[in-house]
Amino acid sequence: QVPLVESGGGSVQAGGSLRLSCAVSGYVNRDGCMGWFRQAPKERERVASIDNGGGITYADSVKGRFTISKDSAKNTLYLQMSSLKVEDTAMYYCAVAGTGYCPSMEGFVDWGQGTPVTVSS
Repeated sequence: QVPLVESGGGSVQAGGSLRLSCAVSGYVNRDGCMGWFRQAPKERERVASIDNGGGITYADSVKGRFTISKDSAKNTLYLQMSSLKVEDTAMYYCAVAGTGYCPSMEGFVDWGQGTPVTVSS
């Protein structure tokens, strides 16, 4: 059973919205920091993360446009993306850290397989 499964990606025009979901199952540390990352041709970058106390951080490039949230009862992490830009085009991954606080990327131990987002002008 794949522990993290993303969904909700797709193609959208600039200015549009998408909501990504990440279903958490199996042995994944549900008390761990959870995050969304993306990777385009350049290196993978953190988009948003939420620690086990509810503390949230965003990359500067998405502040005011993206919202991360989680529903613990449904074991699901979300990323609401609005006012999408062409430069948001990437493969989006959810990940869970081994710690309740949000570490550097290397501390995220469980990763989904990704869902693609394409934003056209």
